[in-house]
Amino acid sequence: MSFASLKKQSNLGSLTAKLVKEVEKVNNSSGGGDERLWKPELDKSGNGFAVIRFLPAPDKEEIPWAKLYTHAFQGPGGWYIENSLTTVGGKDPVSDYNRELWNSGNESDKDVVRKQKRKLSYYSNIYVVKDPTNPQNEGKVFLFKYGKKIFDKVMEAMQPEFEDESPINPFDFWQGANFKLKIVKKDGFWNYDKSEFDSVSPLLDDDDALEAIWKKEYSLAAVTAADQFKSYEDLERRLKYVLGKKPAQSRFIPDSELEDESEGYNVDGHGDVHKVRAEEAVNKAVSTPTPSTTVDKDEDDALSYFQKLAES
Repeated sequence: MSFASLKKQSNLGSLTAKLVKEVEKVNNSSGGGDERLWKPELDKSGNGFAVIRFLPAPDKEEIPWAKLYTHAFQGPGGWYIENSLTTVGGKDPVSDYNRELWNSGNESDKDVVRKQKRKLSYYSNIYVVKDPTNPQNEGKVFLFKYGKKIFDKVMEAMQPEFEDESPINPFDFWQGANFKLKIVKKDGFWNYDKSEFDSVSPLLDDDDALEAIWKKEYSLAAVTAADQFKSYEDLERRLKYVLGKKPAQSRFIPDSELEDESEGYNVDGHGDVHKVRAEEAVNKAVSTPTPSTTVDKDEDDALSYFQKLAES
């Protein structure tokens, strides 16, 4: 755009209109985070329903899901919101610290471990078949972040428990099945027990359309790429600061890092960790609301992970 055009826009007021539209987009967005991610929403009755289709692995990738461990908790020095190096088979400072606490034998230390334990999430490409709350999402490809309960339903479809049940590949375009996502609030938490796969059917009858969908998929390998993880030393430095053990420079934490969309968390704000800035926590020395740390018993490892660490 030339300077003359910029001045012309100013005279016409079109730039102001554009800015207003952008603000409206932000205000009306469901999460204000990663636009690649699709999130289910509850209706006015407090329930949620949508129909999605899990998609095959993207081009040049073999697995149709990515698995990521994260830590999200608050200490005297602010928030610790980081991807865990255990995702890629490495040592992680939070895991090492939790092992020390668990081995102390003090129940109070074990309570701390429970609040700081790693959290498991899966990512898959999906095609939104039906989204009553946000119909504009229908017919589009998104990344879907989900927890162990939904992943277990995927595995049950692939490896049914009973002889009269035929296994299916939920990620297949032609021999897969739509997934009816049903959410109810139970004791203040999102419950997915009623979610189920529909009967086997092609996603679409047009192979050209299916190929076009496939080409719109997002890389899953990128979720656990090396650039998504900090070094052990950097994570340890941040952990010490959050625990109040060592002064450190304040840093801004993007809102997207503070969102926790996995299942099992308190439904207030879709389970999102309350959005804060580390700088505000440090400079104002104000305690911000602590996110719900009660995790669904079926999610992640139910502390068996730490028990194994204690025995090793």
